Amino acid sequence: MSIFETGMLICFGVSWPVSILKTIKTKQVAGKSPLFLIIICAGYICGIIHKALFSNDWVIILYIINLFLVSIDCFLYFYFSKRLQKK
Repeated sequence: MSIFETGMLICFGVSWPVSILKTIKTKQVAGKSPLFLIIICAGYICGIIHKALFSNDWVIILYIINLFLVSIDCFLYFYFSKRLQKK
C-alpha cells in the first residue's frame, strides 16, 4: 500500500458520487461516455485482482467501493439515455 495510491482512490471516490448525484438531479447524460465508464470499471477490476493476488491490504476496499460507484454511474447512463430515446 502506498499513501499516494490511497490518496488517488479517495479523490476518485469523492468524484464519482458527485457525478452520480448530478446525473440523478438533471436526468441528463450528455457528455458522458459509456466506453470511458466501462474502461474505468475494467481498470478497477484489474486493481482488485492485483490487490487480491499480490498485495492483499485494506486498500482493496477502496477499489471495490470505486468500482461500485462507477457501475452505478454506468447504469444511470444507460437508464437515462434509454428514457431519452423513448421521448
